Amino acid sequence: MFFLSASRSRATEPAGDVAAKGPEASLVLLNAKIWTPRDSRKLSPDKPASPSAIAIKDDKILAIGDDTTIRRYVGKASRVIDVAGRRIIPGITDSHTHIISGGFRMGRLALRQVRNRAEFIHAIAAAAKAKQPGEWVLGGRWSVESWADPTPPHRSWIDPVTGNVPVLLSRMDGHSALANSVALRLAGIDAKGPTDPPGGEIERDPATGEPTGILKESAAGLVSALIPEPSAAERYEALRKAMAHANSLGVTSVHDMCGPGDLDAFRLADSDGAMTVRVTAYLSVNDWAAFLENVATYTHQSDMFRLAGFKGYMDGSLGSRTAYMKEPYLDSTSDTPYPRGQLNAMADPPDSFRRVVALVDARGLQLAVHAIGDLANHLALDAYEAASKANGRRDAYHRVEHAQHLLPSDIARFAELGVVPSMQPLHKADDGRYAEKALDRARLKGSYAFRQLLDAGANLCFGSDWPVVSLNPFAGIASAVNATTLDGKVWLASHSISLDEALEAYTLSPVRAIHREDRLGTIEPGKFADLVVLKDDPFSLPPTRLADVRVAMTIVAGKIVFSDGK
Repeated sequence: MFFLSASRSRATEPAGDVAAKGPEASLVLLNAKIWTPRDSRKLSPDKPASPSAIAIKDDKILAIGDDTTIRRYVGKASRVIDVAGRRIIPGITDSHTHIISGGFRMGRLALRQVRNRAEFIHAIAAAAKAKQPGEWVLGGRWSVESWADPTPPHRSWIDPVTGNVPVLLSRMDGHSALANSVALRLAGIDAKGPTDPPGGEIERDPATGEPTGILKESAAGLVSALIPEPSAAERYEALRKAMAHANSLGVTSVHDMCGPGDLDAFRLADSDGAMTVRVTAYLSVNDWAAFLENVATYTHQSDMFRLAGFKGYMDGSLGSRTAYMKEPYLDSTSDTPYPRGQLNAMADPPDSFRRVVALVDARGLQLAVHAIGDLANHLALDAYEAASKANGRRDAYHRVEHAQHLLPSDIARFAELGVVPSMQPLHKADDGRYAEKALDRARLKGSYAFRQLLDAGANLCFGSDWPVVSLNPFAGIASAVNATTLDGKVWLASHSISLDEALEAYTLSPVRAIHREDRLGTIEPGKFADLVVLKDDPFSLPPTRLADVRVAMTIVAGKIVFSDGK
């Protein structure tokens, strides 16, 4: 239980005398166990070995030390909280989100937990029944790999229960989707056409040419383009809902992969003082070169929201077999249209992609490029290397989002080139259930290479890819430490890292990746007071319970934005 005080008490005496000697704290946290990343301890050897208290003045950390020392900063207006021996860590940064999409997903159909075909169909039927004329059934995040019968879904499963309601439901990874016949008809997709769009595939019955309902990569856009765009007010409300959810999990900052339509919601929330999560945005547009001329319109810098650069795509995902690999997938056949996966249209041909990367790099922007397959990662690194040589930038900190499957020879290149591997450890827990159907053991040596990337000196950053998977950072930490898959197996254990290293990948490393380590990421005087009080101490729990860690309080810029009240 927390013990609160707003002025003089046994916990704060002698407040008046001491406050006169120096700055008066607005918030004081006492009786804590404070953790901060290893690198900051190296940089600050004079810091107390075991600080137990923090003084905060407005939005910054004023001082840290033992309880007696920090009580000197208590004045009549100070709020004092005894955290009862709980662990305090720096605010958590999720290095890869789609936060407004996550807010929308909280109100849409969720299929992540359905266990079989019958439950899948039943959930979609209930959602369709609740719709008014003209409304769509949206959401999804389905995956069949854990089912007893992992047969991929087909439009014939859901047509009988959806009637005239159009349906588009994304797969768990967001790189393919299931549409019903109504949605396909609206998009003009049938046995006669259209042909596959660049970087996409309309899955068809080999015998009849009829679409199965599965649309991969850019092909899903043929249907999603028909869905009405949300209003500005709806985006704003989705953002507020998503930020509240993030705060409840200890997330104080995100690196967000967003669309142009999201930027106004961020700016409005920032100007309203409604931001409770710091957002560093990467704008996802297909044509970076064309958008460069308008990017100044969207440039916005504040402590709570900033536009850092562009998001792009090299390929798809392993689960959809659209990640671009050097060798064919094990389960590809002579009928498989793309046995090694596909390059995204914006990355094909690679020479053209390299030229655009160099152009954007020369403008001083940061790039965050999605790459999952080993060859896609190799080509992304090639593009960054060419840009560095052309423009002479050595601290661009361009990023590879996901970096899931690497050629072993490419692992060291991340550190050598200063490229950030922005990875999502909970994806490993998911992919580990079925990856060996697609990739043999030799190729998995470079998969989810957390340990190898750290050992090579890369600035490893962790995130969730929410709403693809849970936003809970401790679920990701558990996966990175324990190497346990969602079905309870241990997979690629030699790629695991320690609890300290995983926490650092969620705190200091992400702010280093955006050149903000002087302001955030550690608990030090002068830095922003973004802090998390944990209800459960991860350093006292058995590793198997790391995913169960709960948050008692979240503080952003010195303000309590979440408290469980206990």
